[in-house]
Amino acid sequence: MKYKSVFDIIGPVMVGPSSSHTAGAVRIGLVARKLFGRKPAWARISFYGSFAETYRGHGTDVAIVAGLLGFDTFDERLPNALEIVRAEGVDVLFSAEEAIPHHPNTARLHIGDEKGELELVGISIGGGKIEIVELNGFALKLSGHHPALLIMHNDRYGTIGAVASVLAKHKINIGHMEVSRKEKGKEALMAIEVDQPLTDDLIQELEQLPNIIQVAKLID
Repeated sequence: MKYKSVFDIIGPVMVGPSSSHTAGAVRIGLVARKLFGRKPAWARISFYGSFAETYRGHGTDVAIVAGLLGFDTFDERLPNALEIVRAEGVDVLFSAEEAIPHHPNTARLHIGDEKGELELVGISIGGGKIEIVELNGFALKLSGHHPALLIMHNDRYGTIGAVASVLAKHKINIGHMEVSRKEKGKEALMAIEVDQPLTDDLIQELEQLPNIIQVAKLID
């Protein structure tokens, strides 16, 4: 794994105690909140591996909920996230799972309200860095640290090229891109991390393309 700066090694500015178990967990929750687009009415949070063994002592449960509330790693409200979320009427349940994950610091978040649901699997890879490895059953690899597009689309010829053409028109450089599908010819998911900000005009243009079902952005 390559580090770009000393801050990648020592971790982010944060409320402790652990960059992996606290800061990383906050960011997993925050990505779920941003993708969902609003505060959920309920959350079912499952911990695996090291997370399952130590989540209470390391405050991983508090951190995940803080992210779901929209708090960042340095937010002074973070230690009180469980009290805040209960006061706001969000139904939160935690579970420690025995299944052996691919990475020891793994969490599955299933959140929702009367308008919809979202299920996400995230891992904390150290130093406050994370990867989102599954979204609503689609496999992907998303860092959560760069502007990103998640595009649900029909698996049809030319759809990926059309998206790339719109990004090029807006002078958006693709840093990382993955396409995941459950079945040939059915729904698929594009996960695209980019180097430039994502504007509303860009999003609207992408939404008008043939075979596009939904476009969501993570970080402007």
